[in-house]
Amino acid sequence: MKLSVKKFKELTAEELYDIIKLRNAVFVVEQNCVYQDLDGKDKNAFHVTLSDDEGIQAYLRVLDGGVSYKEPSLGRIISAKRRMGLGTAVVKAGIEVAKEKYGASLIRISAQVQAMPFYESLGFTAVSEVYDEDGIPHREMTLAL
Repeated sequence: MKLSVKKFKELTAEELYDIIKLRNAVFVVEQNCVYQDLDGKDKNAFHVTLSDDEGIQAYLRVLDGGVSYKEPSLGRIISAKRRMGLGTAVVKAGIEVAKEKYGASLIRISAQVQAMPFYESLGFTAVSEVYDEDGIPHREMTLAL
């Protein structure tokens, strides 16, 4: 598995297409959630991918503090192949990017409630009540570094 960390302007057109295709396949089609995925934040993000010969298998974006939250954050966390450790690997890589690029001492995410056990296994703690985001229950979670 190849790890890649790139700013928006460093992504090739093919990489950007593959990222958007994966995000739409899971967040829009699989989860049956119509929402505006392209929210303007991608241009300010580091894009972290894990790829193999078949293409991008896991992805997330890392945003600096002040973009989504006061603290640096991880978002659009996704794995094409589940239960293979790719989600864990890409989140751990994203945490390192947040520390190295943004000096993060705390990371905040908006987690789907059904995925909270996964994030808890990585050290994240729920810090909000359940709220609706695009028709899916979420909770904010943080990770102290």
